[in-house]
Amino acid sequence: MIFFLRYLFYHQFIRIKTAISFLSVYLFLAKLRFENNYMSWYQTLSWLEIIFVTIFILLYVGYIIRIKKLALYFKQKANTVYFKLGLRSFYFILLLVALLGPSFGAMTKEIKTLGKDIFILVDLSASMDANDVSPSRLEKIKFELNQLIPALNADRIGLITFTSEAYLQCPLTYDESALLLFTRILNTQQLPVGGANYFLPLEMALQRFQNRIKNPLEQNKARVVLLISDGEDFSPNLGPLLQRMVNNNIQVFTLGVGTQNGSSIPVGKSYKKDDNGNLVISHLQPDRLKDIARIAGGQYYEVNEKVNQTEKLLQEINNLLGTHRETRSIDITANKYMYPLLLALLLIVADVLITVAVIKI
Repeated sequence: MIFFLRYLFYHQFIRIKTAISFLSVYLFLAKLRFENNYMSWYQTLSWLEIIFVTIFILLYVGYIIRIKKLALYFKQKANTVYFKLGLRSFYFILLLVALLGPSFGAMTKEIKTLGKDIFILVDLSASMDANDVSPSRLEKIKFELNQLIPALNADRIGLITFTSEAYLQCPLTYDESALLLFTRILNTQQLPVGGANYFLPLEMALQRFQNRIKNPLEQNKARVVLLISDGEDFSPNLGPLLQRMVNNNIQVFTLGVGTQNGSSIPVGKSYKKDDNGNLVISHLQPDRLKDIARIAGGQYYEVNEKVNQTEKLLQEINNLLGTHRETRSIDITANKYMYPLLLALLLIVADVLITVAVIKI
């Protein structure tokens, strides 16, 4: 009788513990969902995460069905399998939360506004994977932006990415750490495949600036656009658009990446070819970028294996007139992914060390 009661209590305890684990996770995620004044995410839930969750569920359901069939064959219950299910589900969700980048615990930071806003426009077309600049044009730009952004003498900086379409990756923000995170995850698979079209990102930047110009406090600010590309542009005539930018006191600087000798474009384990099966060679085409900078009151700079003019670019932008307006405090958040990640790793270690007899033979 005592053995039976211990056996019953143990298995009921396992079930209760598993239920509590799932309930805790549910309440935790619900709290993050609804208390958005204190919580934000660096990444949104994408199809990749949904696919991983679906695979995890399907594999584990299949595993439990198999264990239950074996237990039935040996006339056992195998309820201890739910302990591992609860443990693994919990650290799997923690890994997912860490991947999405939870940001909470707002801090107050005092900044001095300098009357200068900057939009950075980054080309994500396939040609940016060319490796005439090591390790690739895009990776080189990501490295340079990681050095450039903290050194820029500006109030707010925004990020727009583009191919044949344009996407507002990060609106104008004081939060430098958030912007740097967005630049680190840039890749040529983020947007639909297509040749670069400068018209769309330039127009988007113009519209964003125009919306702010309506505010009297924003009218005297310096406004800068930094266009980063290899010069392979398939946009229509940019003259009227650039003139509108000049009329709104927006200066456009351009940064060309690549070499005029060029290189092939990696595609998987091969290289990009044209319709005739010939290898496509992508070259830096600086003339288009030079014309844009000249018309819009900026300057053209270049970066490759032999030349790196990002320091000159930084000095030129920082020397633009921007009047000191005020000192203000802003609330910023930091990515706290390390906490759920650390807890998940500890639970994984516990999962490896703790052995549970599911079926006794």
